[in-house]
Amino acid sequence: MKFMKIFFTMLVSFLLALNTQAQRIKTVEGDLAELKNEKSINVEFTYDNMSVGKYDKESEYIEKKKAEYNSKEPGRGDSWEKNWVRDRKANFEPKFIELFEKSSGMTVSADAKYTLIFHTTSTEPGYNIYVSKKNAEIDADATIVLTADRSKKVATITVKNAPGRTFSGYDYATGDRITECYAIAGKKLGKHIK
Repeated sequence: MKFMKIFFTMLVSFLLALNTQAQRIKTVEGDLAELKNEKSINVEFTYDNMSVGKYDKESEYIEKKKAEYNSKEPGRGDSWEKNWVRDRKANFEPKFIELFEKSSGMTVSADAKYTLIFHTTSTEPGYNIYVSKKNAEIDADATIVLTADRSKKVATITVKNAPGRTFSGYDYATGDRITECYAIAGKKLGKHIK
Protein backbone atom coordinates (compact mmCIF):
# COMPACT_ATOMS: atom_id res chain seq x y z
CA MET A 1 0.00 0.00 0.00
CA LYS A 2 2.81 2.38 0.88
CA PHE A 3 4.46 1.66 -2.49
CA MET A 4 1.23 2.58 -4.31
CA LYS A 5 1.04 5.94 -2.50
CA ILE A 6 4.65 6.75 -3.41
CA PHE A 7 4.09 5.65 -7.00
CA PHE A 8 0.90 7.70 -7.29
CA THR A 9 2.61 10.78 -5.81
CA MET A 10 5.51 10.45 -8.24
CA LEU A 11 3.14 9.98 -11.18
CA VAL A 12 1.13 13.08 -10.28
CA SER A 13 4.35 15.08 -9.85
CA PHE A 14 5.59 13.92 -13.24
CA LEU A 15 2.34 14.85 -14.96
CA LEU A 16 2.31 18.28 -13.32
CA ALA A 17 5.90 18.87 -14.41
CA LEU A 18 4.97 18.00 -17.99
CA ASN A 19 1.98 20.31 -17.86
CA THR A 20 4.00 23.30 -16.63
CA GLN A 21 6.35 22.94 -19.58
CA ALA A 22 3.62 22.31 -22.13
CA GLN A 23 4.11 23.57 -25.61
CA ARG A 24 1.58 26.13 -26.82
CA ILE A 25 0.70 26.58 -30.48
CA LYS A 26 -1.68 29.32 -31.52
CA THR A 27 -2.79 30.81 -34.82
CA VAL A 28 -2.43 34.55 -34.16
CA GLU A 29 -3.21 35.84 -37.63
CA GLY A 30 -4.93 34.54 -40.76
CA ASP A 31 -6.81 31.35 -41.50
CA LEU A 32 -5.45 27.85 -42.13
CA ALA A 33 -8.53 26.83 -44.15
CA GLU A 34 -6.66 27.80 -47.31
CA LEU A 35 -4.36 24.80 -46.78
CA LYS A 36 -7.23 22.32 -46.47
CA ASN A 37 -6.74 20.59 -49.83
CA GLU A 38 -2.96 21.00 -50.06
CA LYS A 39 -0.89 17.82 -50.20
CA SER A 40 2.52 19.54 -49.98
CA ILE A 41 4.16 22.61 -48.49
CA ASN A 42 7.61 24.15 -48.75
CA VAL A 43 9.44 24.65 -45.43
CA GLU A 44 12.21 27.15 -44.75
CA PHE A 45 14.04 27.92 -41.52
CA THR A 46 15.41 31.23 -40.24
CA TYR A 47 17.33 32.09 -37.09
CA ASP A 48 17.82 35.88 -37.44
CA ASN A 49 17.77 37.89 -34.20
CA MET A 50 17.42 34.73 -32.11
CA SER A 51 18.08 34.97 -28.39
CA VAL A 52 19.87 32.11 -26.66
CA GLY A 53 19.44 31.43 -22.96
CA LYS A 54 19.98 34.65 -21.05
CA TYR A 55 21.62 36.34 -24.06
CA ASP A 56 19.54 38.64 -26.26
CA LYS A 57 21.86 37.94 -29.20
CA GLU A 58 23.01 34.55 -30.38
CA SER A 59 26.44 36.02 -31.21
CA GLU A 60 26.99 36.88 -27.51
CA TYR A 61 26.17 33.32 -26.49
CA ILE A 62 28.49 31.86 -29.13
CA GLU A 63 31.40 34.10 -28.12
CA LYS A 64 31.00 33.22 -24.44
CA LYS A 65 30.77 29.46 -25.02
CA LYS A 66 33.58 29.46 -27.57
CA ALA A 67 35.92 31.32 -25.22
CA GLU A 68 34.95 29.07 -22.31
CA TYR A 69 35.66 25.86 -24.25
CA ASN A 70 38.88 27.21 -25.84
CA SER A 71 40.22 28.18 -22.40
CA LYS A 72 39.82 24.56 -21.26
CA GLU A 73 41.19 22.99 -24.45
CA PRO A 74 42.55 25.01 -27.39
CA GLY A 75 40.41 24.54 -30.51
CA ARG A 76 37.50 22.94 -28.67
CA GLY A 77 35.47 26.18 -28.74
CA ASP A 78 36.05 26.62 -32.47
CA SER A 79 34.83 23.07 -33.06
CA TRP A 80 31.81 23.68 -30.80
CA GLU A 81 30.89 26.82 -32.79
CA LYS A 82 30.95 24.91 -36.09
CA ASN A 83 28.75 22.18 -34.61
CA TRP A 84 26.33 24.77 -33.17
CA VAL A 85 25.59 26.01 -36.71
CA ARG A 86 25.99 22.64 -38.48
CA ASP A 87 23.36 20.99 -36.25
CA ARG A 88 20.64 23.13 -37.85
CA LYS A 89 20.89 21.58 -41.31
CA ALA A 90 22.18 18.20 -40.13
CA ASN A 91 19.75 17.52 -37.27
CA PHE A 92 17.19 20.17 -36.29
CA GLU A 93 15.61 20.84 -39.68
CA PRO A 94 15.46 17.21 -40.92
CA LYS A 95 13.87 16.06 -37.64
CA PHE A 96 11.31 18.89 -37.78
CA ILE A 97 10.42 18.00 -41.38
CA GLU A 98 10.20 14.27 -40.66
CA LEU A 99 7.69 14.69 -37.85
CA PHE A 100 5.84 17.54 -39.55
CA GLU A 101 5.19 15.31 -42.57
CA LYS A 102 4.01 12.41 -40.40
CA SER A 103 1.59 14.49 -38.34
CA SER A 104 0.29 16.86 -41.03
CA GLY A 105 -0.16 14.33 -43.83
CA MET A 106 1.63 16.77 -46.16
CA THR A 107 4.93 16.26 -47.93
CA VAL A 108 7.61 18.94 -47.92
CA SER A 109 8.39 20.10 -51.44
CA ALA A 110 10.24 23.18 -52.72
CA ASP A 111 7.72 23.62 -55.54
CA ALA A 112 4.61 23.65 -53.29
CA LYS A 113 2.03 26.43 -53.62
CA TYR A 114 2.59 27.56 -50.01
CA THR A 115 5.74 28.04 -47.91
CA LEU A 116 6.00 27.69 -44.16
CA ILE A 117 8.78 29.91 -42.79
CA PHE A 118 9.78 28.59 -39.37
CA HIS A 119 11.62 31.40 -37.60
CA THR A 120 13.22 30.42 -34.29
CA THR A 121 13.03 33.46 -32.02
CA SER A 122 14.48 31.95 -28.85
CA THR A 123 16.51 28.90 -27.88
CA GLU A 124 17.12 27.68 -24.36
CA PRO A 125 19.88 25.05 -24.77
CA GLY A 126 19.33 23.56 -21.33
CA TYR A 127 21.91 21.28 -19.73
CA ASN A 128 22.40 17.80 -18.33
CA ILE A 129 25.28 17.38 -15.91
CA TYR A 130 24.33 14.02 -14.38
CA VAL A 131 23.17 15.42 -11.02
CA SER A 132 21.18 18.34 -12.42
CA LYS A 133 19.23 18.89 -15.60
CA LYS A 134 17.34 21.64 -17.41
CA ASN A 135 15.40 20.79 -20.55
CA ALA A 136 16.00 22.66 -23.76
CA GLU A 137 13.16 24.57 -25.41
CA ILE A 138 12.52 26.82 -28.37
CA ASP A 139 10.04 29.54 -29.29
CA ALA A 140 9.24 30.29 -32.92
CA ASP A 141 6.94 32.08 -35.32
CA ALA A 142 5.66 30.00 -38.24
CA THR A 143 4.49 32.18 -41.11
CA ILE A 144 2.70 30.62 -44.08
CA VAL A 145 2.96 32.57 -47.32
CA LEU A 146 2.19 32.07 -50.98
CA THR A 147 5.42 30.68 -52.48
CA ALA A 148 5.11 32.72 -55.70
CA ASP A 149 4.42 35.97 -53.81
CA ARG A 150 5.92 36.03 -50.31
CA SER A 151 4.08 39.28 -49.51
CA LYS A 152 0.79 37.32 -49.47
CA LYS A 153 0.59 35.97 -45.94
CA VAL A 154 -1.90 33.18 -45.21
CA ALA A 155 -1.34 32.78 -41.47
CA THR A 156 1.05 33.30 -38.58
CA ILE A 157 1.33 30.69 -35.85
CA THR A 158 3.29 31.07 -32.63
CA VAL A 159 5.10 28.12 -31.09
CA LYS A 160 5.98 28.60 -27.42
CA ASN A 161 7.98 26.30 -25.16
CA ALA A 162 8.64 23.41 -27.55
CA PRO A 163 10.49 21.13 -25.10
CA GLY A 164 13.63 19.17 -25.79
CA ARG A 165 14.20 16.22 -23.56
CA THR A 166 14.76 12.53 -24.00
CA PHE A 167 13.09 9.93 -21.85
CA SER A 168 16.30 7.92 -21.60
CA GLY A 169 18.04 10.84 -19.92
CA TYR A 170 21.16 10.52 -22.09
CA ASP A 171 20.84 13.98 -23.63
CA TYR A 172 24.19 15.33 -22.49
CA ALA A 173 24.94 16.98 -25.84
CA THR A 174 23.27 20.33 -26.49
CA GLY A 175 22.48 19.33 -30.08
CA ASP A 176 20.56 16.24 -28.94
CA ARG A 177 18.33 18.27 -26.61
CA ILE A 178 17.64 20.97 -29.21
CA THR A 179 16.95 18.37 -31.92
CA GLU A 180 14.13 17.10 -29.71
CA CYS A 181 12.72 20.66 -29.54
CA TYR A 182 12.45 20.74 -33.32
CA ALA A 183 10.99 17.22 -33.41
CA ILE A 184 8.23 18.18 -30.97
CA ALA A 185 7.61 21.51 -32.73
CA GLY A 186 7.31 19.78 -36.11
CA LYS A 187 4.92 17.16 -34.76
CA LYS A 188 2.66 19.59 -32.91
CA LEU A 189 2.69 22.21 -35.67
CA GLY A 190 1.81 19.52 -38.22
CA LYS A 191 -1.16 18.44 -36.11
CA HIS A 192 -2.23 22.07 -35.66
CA ILE A 193 -2.19 22.71 -39.40
CA LYS A 194 -3.94 19.42 -40.17
